Amino acid sequence: MFADEKKTIERMGPRLQRLLIVDAQPSGPQVITEAMRNLSRGQIWTAATQERGLKLCDTVDPQLVFVDLGSGKFDGVAFARALRRGNSPARKAPVIMVTGVATAGAILAARDAGVHEFLRKPFALKDLLRRLEAVTLRDRDWIEGLGYVGPDRRRFNSGDYSGPLKRRDDTPATPDAERLAQAMKILRSAVTDFETDPVQARRAIDAQLADIQAAATKAGDLRLVTGAADLQRYLVQAARQSQAVDGPQLRARAAALLAYAPKDAVAA
Repeated sequence: MFADEKKTIERMGPRLQRLLIVDAQPSGPQVITEAMRNLSRGQIWTAATQERGLKLCDTVDPQLVFVDLGSGKFDGVAFARALRRGNSPARKAPVIMVTGVATAGAILAARDAGVHEFLRKPFALKDLLRRLEAVTLRDRDWIEGLGYVGPDRRRFNSGDYSGPLKRRDDTPATPDAERLAQAMKILRSAVTDFETDPVQARRAIDAQLADIQAAATKAGDLRLVTGAADLQRYLVQAARQSQAVDGPQLRARAAALLAYAPKDAVAA
Protein backbone atom coordinates (compact mmCIF):
# COMPACT_ATOMS: atom_id res chain seq x y z
CA MET A 1 0.00 0.00 0.00
CA PHE A 2 1.37 3.41 -0.98
CA ALA A 3 2.04 6.20 1.49
CA ASP A 4 -0.71 8.42 0.03
CA GLU A 5 -3.25 5.60 0.40
CA LYS A 6 -2.27 5.17 4.05
CA LYS A 7 -2.82 8.88 4.64
CA THR A 8 -6.23 8.67 2.96
CA ILE A 9 -7.22 5.72 5.15
CA GLU A 10 -6.15 7.65 8.26
CA ARG A 11 -8.33 10.58 7.20
CA MET A 12 -11.31 8.27 6.65
CA GLY A 13 -10.85 6.49 9.98
CA PRO A 14 -13.08 8.67 12.21
CA ARG A 15 -16.04 8.08 9.86
CA LEU A 16 -15.57 4.32 9.74
CA GLN A 17 -16.05 3.47 13.40
CA ARG A 18 -19.56 1.98 13.12
CA LEU A 19 -20.33 -0.09 10.02
CA LEU A 20 -23.40 -2.10 9.07
CA ILE A 21 -23.56 -4.78 6.38
CA VAL A 22 -27.02 -5.89 5.22
CA ASP A 23 -26.92 -9.00 3.06
CA ALA A 24 -29.00 -12.18 3.01
CA GLN A 25 -26.01 -14.26 1.81
CA PRO A 26 -23.39 -15.10 4.51
CA SER A 27 -20.50 -14.82 2.07
CA GLY A 28 -21.20 -11.13 1.33
CA PRO A 29 -20.66 -9.80 4.87
CA GLN A 30 -17.61 -12.04 5.28
CA VAL A 31 -15.86 -10.57 2.24
CA ILE A 32 -16.60 -6.98 3.19
CA THR A 33 -15.71 -7.56 6.85
CA GLU A 34 -12.33 -9.04 5.93
CA ALA A 35 -11.60 -6.13 3.60
CA MET A 36 -12.65 -3.53 6.16
CA ARG A 37 -10.56 -5.13 8.91
CA ASN A 38 -7.51 -4.15 6.87
CA LEU A 39 -8.68 -0.54 6.72
CA SER A 40 -10.44 0.25 9.97
CA ARG A 41 -10.68 -0.84 13.58
CA GLY A 42 -14.32 0.12 13.79
CA GLN A 43 -17.18 -2.10 14.93
CA ILE A 44 -19.08 -4.05 12.29
CA TRP A 45 -22.66 -5.30 12.57
CA THR A 46 -24.36 -7.59 10.06
CA ALA A 47 -28.01 -8.23 9.21
CA ALA A 48 -29.48 -10.94 7.01
CA THR A 49 -32.87 -9.26 6.54
CA GLN A 50 -34.09 -5.79 5.66
CA GLU A 51 -36.07 -5.60 8.90
CA ARG A 52 -33.03 -6.48 11.04
CA GLY A 53 -30.93 -3.99 9.11
CA LEU A 54 -33.37 -1.16 9.74
CA LYS A 55 -33.58 -2.05 13.42
CA LEU A 56 -29.78 -1.93 13.73
CA CYS A 57 -29.82 1.48 12.03
CA ASP A 58 -32.05 2.65 14.87
CA THR A 59 -29.97 1.14 17.68
CA VAL A 60 -26.32 1.46 16.62
CA ASP A 61 -26.56 4.50 14.30
CA PRO A 62 -24.00 3.26 11.75
CA GLN A 63 -21.77 5.80 10.03
CA LEU A 64 -21.74 3.72 6.85
CA VAL A 65 -24.04 1.03 5.47
CA PHE A 66 -23.23 -1.64 2.90
CA VAL A 67 -26.30 -3.29 1.41
CA ASP A 68 -26.56 -6.01 -1.20
CA LEU A 69 -28.82 -5.33 -4.17
CA GLY A 70 -30.41 -8.69 -3.44
CA SER A 71 -32.85 -10.93 -5.20
CA GLY A 72 -36.05 -12.74 -4.33
CA LYS A 73 -37.41 -11.62 -0.96
CA PHE A 74 -34.34 -9.54 -0.14
CA ASP A 75 -34.55 -6.11 -1.73
CA GLY A 76 -31.64 -3.75 -1.13
CA VAL A 77 -33.34 -0.93 -3.01
CA ALA A 78 -36.40 -1.16 -0.76
CA PHE A 79 -34.10 -1.16 2.29
CA ALA A 80 -32.36 2.02 1.14
CA ARG A 81 -35.66 3.74 0.40
CA ALA A 82 -37.11 2.78 3.79
CA LEU A 83 -33.98 4.03 5.59
CA ARG A 84 -34.09 7.39 3.83
CA ARG A 85 -37.79 7.93 4.56
CA GLY A 86 -37.76 6.61 8.11
CA ASN A 87 -36.90 8.20 11.44
CA SER A 88 -33.61 6.42 12.06
CA PRO A 89 -30.71 8.53 13.32
CA ALA A 90 -28.78 6.94 10.43
CA ARG A 91 -31.24 7.98 7.70
CA LYS A 92 -28.59 10.23 6.13
CA ALA A 93 -25.70 7.81 6.55
CA PRO A 94 -23.79 6.95 3.36
CA VAL A 95 -25.06 3.76 1.70
CA ILE A 96 -22.90 1.68 -0.65
CA MET A 97 -24.86 -0.85 -2.68
CA VAL A 98 -22.99 -4.04 -3.54
CA THR A 99 -23.95 -6.40 -6.36
CA GLY A 100 -22.55 -8.75 -8.94
CA VAL A 101 -24.78 -7.24 -11.64
CA ALA A 102 -24.00 -3.63 -12.53
CA THR A 103 -26.69 -3.01 -15.14
CA ALA A 104 -27.97 0.44 -16.01
CA GLY A 105 -31.36 -0.49 -14.56
CA ALA A 106 -29.89 -1.62 -11.24
CA ILE A 107 -27.73 1.49 -10.98
CA LEU A 108 -30.66 3.77 -11.73
CA ALA A 109 -32.84 2.05 -9.13
CA ALA A 110 -30.11 2.32 -6.51
CA ARG A 111 -29.47 5.97 -7.29
CA ASP A 112 -33.17 6.86 -7.07
CA ALA A 113 -33.49 5.04 -3.74
CA GLY A 114 -30.89 7.36 -2.20
CA VAL A 115 -27.76 5.21 -2.42
CA HIS A 116 -24.43 7.05 -2.41
CA GLU A 117 -22.21 4.61 -4.29
CA PHE A 118 -22.40 1.36 -6.25
CA LEU A 119 -19.77 -1.39 -5.84
CA ARG A 120 -19.58 -4.39 -8.13
CA LYS A 121 -18.53 -7.86 -6.91
CA PRO A 122 -15.92 -9.20 -7.02
CA PHE A 123 -14.08 -6.03 -6.10
CA ALA A 124 -10.43 -5.17 -5.57
CA LEU A 125 -9.23 -3.25 -2.53
CA LYS A 126 -8.61 -0.17 -4.68
CA ASP A 127 -12.27 -0.24 -5.81
CA LEU A 128 -13.44 -0.34 -2.21
CA LEU A 129 -11.07 2.47 -1.28
CA ARG A 130 -12.48 4.67 -4.05
CA ARG A 131 -16.03 4.23 -2.74
CA LEU A 132 -15.01 4.80 0.87
CA GLU A 133 -13.11 7.94 -0.04
CA ALA A 134 -16.13 9.23 -1.96
CA VAL A 135 -18.56 8.78 0.95
CA THR A 136 -16.27 9.89 3.79
CA LEU A 137 -14.13 12.67 2.33
CA ARG A 138 -16.35 14.20 -0.35
CA ASP A 139 -19.61 15.28 1.21
CA ARG A 140 -22.58 15.80 -1.10
CA ASP A 141 -25.59 18.05 -0.85
CA TRP A 142 -28.58 16.35 0.78
CA ILE A 143 -31.89 16.45 -1.10
CA GLU A 144 -34.97 16.31 1.15
CA GLY A 145 -37.80 16.05 -1.32
CA LEU A 146 -41.15 14.35 -1.59
CA GLY A 147 -40.34 12.11 -4.54
CA TYR A 148 -36.67 11.69 -3.65
CA VAL A 149 -34.68 11.62 -0.40
CA GLY A 150 -30.93 11.21 -0.45
CA PRO A 151 -27.63 12.65 -1.66
CA ASP A 152 -27.55 14.85 -4.75
CA ARG A 153 -27.99 12.38 -7.62
CA ARG A 154 -25.94 14.48 -10.00
CA ARG A 155 -22.81 13.25 -8.28
CA PHE A 156 -23.77 9.58 -8.16
CA ASN A 157 -20.90 7.26 -9.10
CA SER A 158 -21.41 3.64 -10.08
CA GLY A 159 -17.69 3.09 -10.50
CA ASP A 160 -18.45 0.30 -12.97
CA TYR A 161 -20.70 2.04 -15.45
CA SER A 162 -19.91 5.00 -17.68
CA GLY A 163 -23.07 5.21 -19.77
CA PRO A 164 -25.72 7.94 -19.98
CA LEU A 165 -26.28 8.13 -16.22
CA LYS A 166 -22.97 10.00 -15.94
CA ARG A 167 -22.96 13.77 -16.51
CA ARG A 168 -20.07 15.83 -17.78
CA ASP A 169 -21.20 18.91 -15.91
CA ASP A 170 -21.20 17.36 -12.43
CA THR A 171 -19.89 19.95 -10.01
CA PRO A 172 -18.61 19.71 -6.41
CA ALA A 173 -21.08 22.31 -5.16
CA THR A 174 -24.43 23.72 -6.14
CA PRO A 175 -24.30 27.47 -6.96
CA ASP A 176 -26.66 29.67 -4.95
CA ALA A 177 -28.95 30.42 -7.90
CA GLU A 178 -29.25 26.76 -8.78
CA ARG A 179 -29.79 25.83 -5.13
CA LEU A 180 -32.60 28.37 -4.87
CA ALA A 181 -34.26 27.14 -8.06
CA GLN A 182 -34.04 23.54 -6.87
CA ALA A 183 -35.46 24.43 -3.46
CA MET A 184 -38.41 26.19 -5.09
CA LYS A 185 -39.14 23.18 -7.30
CA ILE A 186 -39.05 20.77 -4.37
CA LEU A 187 -41.16 23.12 -2.24
CA ARG A 188 -43.79 23.38 -4.95
CA SER A 189 -43.95 19.60 -5.32
CA ALA A 190 -44.19 19.01 -1.56
CA VAL A 191 -46.92 21.63 -1.12
CA THR A 192 -48.92 20.46 -4.14
CA ASP A 193 -48.90 16.79 -3.12
CA PHE A 194 -48.76 17.31 0.64
CA GLU A 195 -51.57 14.87 1.41
CA THR A 196 -49.83 11.92 -0.30
CA ASP A 197 -47.14 11.74 2.41
CA PRO A 198 -47.58 14.48 5.06
CA VAL A 199 -44.58 13.39 7.16
CA GLN A 200 -42.06 13.43 4.32
CA ALA A 201 -43.69 16.48 2.75
CA ARG A 202 -43.21 18.40 6.01
CA ARG A 203 -39.54 17.36 6.13
CA ALA A 204 -39.13 18.48 2.54
CA ILE A 205 -40.82 21.83 3.15
CA ASP A 206 -38.74 22.57 6.26
CA ALA A 207 -35.50 21.75 4.42
CA GLN A 208 -36.39 23.89 1.40
CA LEU A 209 -37.45 26.86 3.51
CA ALA A 210 -34.07 26.77 5.24
CA ASP A 211 -32.30 26.70 1.87
CA ILE A 212 -34.48 29.48 0.48
CA GLN A 213 -33.89 31.73 3.47
CA ALA A 214 -30.13 31.15 3.34
CA ALA A 215 -29.86 31.81 -0.40
CA ALA A 216 -32.25 34.77 -0.31
CA THR A 217 -30.46 36.35 2.64
CA LYS A 218 -27.15 36.04 0.81
CA ALA A 219 -28.70 37.60 -2.30
CA GLY A 220 -30.41 40.35 -0.30
CA ASP A 221 -33.88 39.34 -1.55
CA LEU A 222 -36.15 40.56 1.25
CA ARG A 223 -39.34 39.31 -0.44
CA LEU A 224 -38.12 35.70 -0.45
CA VAL A 225 -36.76 35.94 3.08
CA THR A 226 -40.08 37.30 4.36
CA GLY A 227 -42.17 34.83 2.35
CA ALA A 228 -40.18 31.84 3.63
CA ALA A 229 -40.37 33.13 7.21
CA ASP A 230 -44.14 33.60 6.99
CA LEU A 231 -44.68 30.05 5.74
CA GLN A 232 -42.36 28.62 8.40
CA ARG A 233 -44.21 30.60 11.07
CA TYR A 234 -47.50 29.03 10.01
CA LEU A 235 -46.02 25.53 10.23
CA VAL A 236 -44.43 26.15 13.62
CA GLN A 237 -47.67 27.57 15.01
CA ALA A 238 -49.63 24.54 13.78
CA ALA A 239 -47.13 22.23 15.48
CA ARG A 240 -47.26 24.13 18.76
CA GLN A 241 -51.05 23.92 18.79
CA SER A 242 -50.90 20.23 17.84
CA GLN A 243 -52.97 20.94 14.76
CA ALA A 244 -52.73 19.00 11.53
CA VAL A 245 -51.46 21.10 8.65
CA ASP A 246 -54.33 21.84 6.30
CA GLY A 247 -53.37 21.17 2.68
CA PRO A 248 -55.44 23.92 1.03
CA GLN A 249 -54.36 26.51 3.59
CA LEU A 250 -50.75 25.44 3.20
CA ARG A 251 -50.95 25.86 -0.56
CA ALA A 252 -52.57 29.26 -0.20
CA ARG A 253 -49.83 30.47 2.12
CA ALA A 254 -47.08 28.98 -0.05
CA ALA A 255 -48.48 30.66 -3.17
CA ALA A 256 -47.20 34.07 -2.03
CA LEU A 257 -43.67 32.71 -1.67
CA LEU A 258 -43.72 30.74 -4.92
CA ALA A 259 -44.94 33.82 -6.77
CA TYR A 260 -41.54 35.43 -6.17
CA ALA A 261 -39.60 32.51 -7.62
CA PRO A 262 -37.89 32.62 -11.04
CA LYS A 263 -40.12 31.11 -13.72
CA ASP A 264 -37.85 28.12 -14.30
CA ALA A 265 -37.88 27.40 -10.56
CA VAL A 266 -41.59 26.62 -10.46
CA ALA A 267 -42.08 25.11 -13.89
CA ALA A 268 -43.55 21.64 -13.89
